[in-house]
Amino acid sequence: MYLSSESLLVILLVGLVAGWLAGQIVQGTGFGLIGDMVIGVIGAFIGDWLFPQLGLRLGIGILGAIINATIGAILLLFILRLVRGRGRWNTGWGRRWW
Repeated sequence: MYLSSESLLVILLVGLVAGWLAGQIVQGTGFGLIGDMVIGVIGAFIGDWLFPQLGLRLGIGILGAIINATIGAILLLFILRLVRGRGRWNTGWGRRWW
């Protein structure tokens, strides 16, 4: 598989926008520029795997990719919040160990 510099730039741009949007929607989970980009890119992979499993299509093009990645990043942030235990109620397994 060949990854051109343009496609890498698009992946990073989509990841940055999706991570930022997810951080705005899920309050209290800002990870900075690089962290938001990583969350967005991982969220894109989650969304790309999850939505075909559910039989859903959210559109095509860059806007569809951003929506897909944002929803995946939101799911990832909720999972991270549960594991870390720094959610609304300050409970969870992560609070005891970290």
